[in-house]
Amino acid sequence: MSEPTIDIVAIGNAIVDVLASADDAFLSQNGMTKGAMQLLDADQAKTLYDAMGAAREISGGSAANTLAGAASLGAKCAFIGQVATDQLGEVFTHDIRAQGVDFVTPAKPLDAPTARCLILVSDDGQRTMNTYLGAAQFLPQDAIVEAEIASAKVLLLEGYLWDPAEPREAMKRAIRMAKSAGRKVALGVSAVFCILNHRADFLAMLDAGDIDILFANDEELLALAGTEDFEEAVAFTAAKVELLVTTRGPDGAIAVSGGERASVPAEPIAKIVDTTGAGDLFSAGFLVGYVRGKGLAESLRMGAIAAAEVISHWGARPEVALDKLIAEKMG
Repeated sequence: MSEPTIDIVAIGNAIVDVLASADDAFLSQNGMTKGAMQLLDADQAKTLYDAMGAAREISGGSAANTLAGAASLGAKCAFIGQVATDQLGEVFTHDIRAQGVDFVTPAKPLDAPTARCLILVSDDGQRTMNTYLGAAQFLPQDAIVEAEIASAKVLLLEGYLWDPAEPREAMKRAIRMAKSAGRKVALGVSAVFCILNHRADFLAMLDAGDIDILFANDEELLALAGTEDFEEAVAFTAAKVELLVTTRGPDGAIAVSGGERASVPAEPIAKIVDTTGAGDLFSAGFLVGYVRGKGLAESLRMGAIAAAEVISHWGARPEVALDKLIAEKMG
C-alpha cells in the first residue's frame, strides 16, 4: 500500500459567504432564530439578499474553511466540491487555491448557480446563517477519484452535504475508497438539523466502523446520542468511534480516544467579532495536530487557538498565518 502524499482531502459545500450586520429586529421580522442555520430555495435567497444591508463576500463552506485553516498551518490539502460556471464560482475557486488548497473539481454550467450563505452578524458576534445550496448539491459520484482519496491521510466529510442525494452517494463512494486504502475517515456533523434529518444514517456509519473521527459541538452530540445529559452523550458516542472531538463554545473542548480523555479551555480573546467558522477552524487545528502525531491535549490547544483567531474578525477563513500564531502561543 502506497504512503499518503497529502494530509487531508475534504468533500463539502463549495459556498461563498455573503455577510452583513443585522439587529435582532431584522432577524425577527424575517422569521429567523438567532444563531441558527436554515436552508433557502432560490426565491427565498433572492428576497433575503435584497433585504440585507451592505454586505461583503468571503468564500466559505464548512469543510473548505477547515482546509483553509489546515493549509495555513502548513498541511497539504485537497478539496472536492461543486461550483457553477458563474462569478461566485470563480470567486470560490480563486480563494481556495490562493490559500494553498488543491481544487480540481471542474465547474459546470448548471441550472443552479454557485451556492451562497447569507450570514447576518449580530452586535455580539453571533451569526445567523441562511444557505442556498445551488450547484453544491449536484456534486456527482464521478468527481470522487480513487487516487485522490487514497493519497490523503484523512478524508473529511461535511455533514451539511449529506442532505442532497447526489453528493451523499459521492461521499459513500469516497468512504469505501478511503477504507480500502487504509485511511482515516472524519465526519463533521455540521448542525443539529443534519442530525435530526440523518441520525439513523450517522449512527449506522458509526456502528459499521465507517467513521474514525467525529467532530460535533455539545448540542449536536446531545442530539446524536438522543439524551440531554452531556456525559451520557460522550460515553454513548465515544464507544462507537476511534476519536471523538466535541467543542463547547466558551467552555472549551474535549477529545476522547479509547480510555484517554483530554480537555482544553476556550482561548482568551479580546472581542468576539463574528463566530462564523469557529468550529471549522477548531477542526483544522485539531486535525493538523492529529496527522502530525500530536497528543489529544496539544491537538485540542491548536484547535482552540485557530478558532479564536477566526472569531476575532469577519469571515470564516484565517487572516494571519496560523502556523506562526500557534508557534508563538505554544512555544
